[in-house]
Amino acid sequence: MPRSPRRWDWSSRRCRRAGPRWTRWRSCWRMASAPAIPASIDRLRVGTPQGDSGLLARTGEGYLFGYHADAPRSAEISLLMPQRPEQYVSRELHPIFQMNLPEGYVLERLRQRLAKATSMDPMLLLALTGREAAIGRVHVQAPAGLVEAFAPGEGDGRGERLSQILAWDGAEDLFEELAPRYLFRTGVSGVQPKLLVPEAREPDGKVSVATVDLIVKSGGADYPGLAVNEFVCMSIARRAGIPVPEFHLSDNRQLFVMRRFDRTADGQALGFEEMAVLMARGAAQKYEGSYEQVARFVSLFCSPDRRLASLAQLFDQVALSCILGNGDAHLKNFGVLYGDPTSEDVWLAPAYDLVNTTAYIAEDSLALTLGGSKSFFASRVHLMDFAGRCQVGDPRGRILGLLAAVEAGMAAHAGLLAEAPVVRAGLRGAFEQFASGFVS
Repeated sequence: MPRSPRRWDWSSRRCRRAGPRWTRWRSCWRMASAPAIPASIDRLRVGTPQGDSGLLARTGEGYLFGYHADAPRSAEISLLMPQRPEQYVSRELHPIFQMNLPEGYVLERLRQRLAKATSMDPMLLLALTGREAAIGRVHVQAPAGLVEAFAPGEGDGRGERLSQILAWDGAEDLFEELAPRYLFRTGVSGVQPKLLVPEAREPDGKVSVATVDLIVKSGGADYPGLAVNEFVCMSIARRAGIPVPEFHLSDNRQLFVMRRFDRTADGQALGFEEMAVLMARGAAQKYEGSYEQVARFVSLFCSPDRRLASLAQLFDQVALSCILGNGDAHLKNFGVLYGDPTSEDVWLAPAYDLVNTTAYIAEDSLALTLGGSKSFFASRVHLMDFAGRCQVGDPRGRILGLLAAVEAGMAAHAGLLAEAPVVRAGLRGAFEQFASGFVS
């Protein structure tokens, strides 16, 4: 056998203990023949299910996005960025592209994977995680061989069965096994550990081809009982009549699993834009603003025949966050859905990321201002004025209904909450603080 390239020799020393000879040779040869990693990414093609949209470029002064001259209007990438001849110029990455950039756990895992290969920057992160699986309908085309260079074998299409995820015994082991396969397709933001995992068909065939992704979330050691927390809070929202995606809690109480809500029943991608995007704000500004501003933008962007229902839903979500002690209802946790920008059918997305945060931060406050204040205690008064912004009649009656749903939900899940005493105390304390002054 002719002598192998020197790089193969170096790799083979690392692979010598990996397994049988052929396995070692095959994996090490794949390392040697992997595509070269680009020094930097300065241009990305951008598209939607309706066709190619345009080109995103980085310059020395910021970022440019321009539509192709022949791009159809239905391929517009944002309700805030209609088609025009001029390029959209921004010092930072445009908010629509920032929307799904990884944060927290996913970002740190990517740092670890890429540390010795290349430097991290927004264009690289977008190229890796902003492909077809990203939340919403906008995707980018990564340079040829980029993903294979970092994650050989990623995207094998195997997927995971929901029943197996829910029956998994040990969240850390699950993430350690799933992360290498799905880390580079997790185009979804959020600080807590989460992965965007393709769902495989169950043996009984219950899962259709169109059901493509699950969002699998774990609390980790820093936030004990977080999966139970989110499951109970989302269950309360559903009990209160607030639209929510399908969601599950794993048998070991460590994982919260939610189906993505930006796909139609036949698998078509829906447009999704967070309030931060619609307000032209970056991810770092997600705690800047007010719920009154959110109501104004819901009224501005939602279709006339959807506006009142969307505003009523927004009121219920904000009021429920006040009752639950949810201090993380920021601009990235509200958004709108639509088919394409020309459809003129835009509505408020279902509630997601509902948790009690006072279980972990005792003196926490609202994420955005309400009536000029971030106080949970003062929100009881300011919600009355907020109802006017949302064109909601009988706000007191609606809030009493939400209080009843919270009380009934905590009773229905008393067994789960007993397994997470920190969460139980946080929820009970937030509920009693709000209800004590409101009901009397």
